[in-house]
Amino acid sequence: MKCCSQCAGIERQFDQETASEELADYHREGLTGTSRALVEDLIAAGVEGATLLDIGGGVGAVQHALLAAGAASAVHVDASSAYLKAAQTEADRRGLAGRIRFWHGDFVDLAPEVAPADVVTLDRVICCYHDMPGLVRASAARAQRLYGLVYPRDAWWTRLSSRLVNAGYWLRRTPFRFFVHRTSAVDDLVRAHGFQLLSHRHTWIWQVVVYVREPA
Repeated sequence: MKCCSQCAGIERQFDQETASEELADYHREGLTGTSRALVEDLIAAGVEGATLLDIGGGVGAVQHALLAAGAASAVHVDASSAYLKAAQTEADRRGLAGRIRFWHGDFVDLAPEVAPADVVTLDRVICCYHDMPGLVRASAARAQRLYGLVYPRDAWWTRLSSRLVNAGYWLRRTPFRFFVHRTSAVDDLVRAHGFQLLSHRHTWIWQVVVYVREPA
């Protein structure tokens, strides 16, 4: 499998130290902020007995919450090997290891091998990926009922912040970049796969969006 520069940057940016710190925060505070909002909206839509595909799932907070709420199983795909290791450790600790499969790599490359799921989630993921259309198309195509996203608001202040953040990455000579994609472009791609908007809320920086597949 080829490794794009952004995926190499993800491995460097989300390393063992970052994963350990995030897992410690998760143990201390549990599910918080926009991740909690995403889970609440998905549970409200119904996840009992559902299969889950969690793309860029980090330490596993979203998948653990949805499994606890009644989802049957989960697949976690992540470009960060450190995050996957942390998620596996936490799944073992919670007794969930038998209900989660872990895949390492670029989801767009792996997508043809990944089975569809009832629920697909990308919690702060498309902001970390250079090819938003490719990622949204590949992930939405595998969502059978619900599709949940957390990504930056399309606003002047988020775009300015991204430029400043990326300048810092450039100075540190890391290939990782942060992206603020057009909300309308993301929405058009999701709707093109037969989804309609179910819920949408936001903070100053982030937006939490859940789509439901329209009846055939």
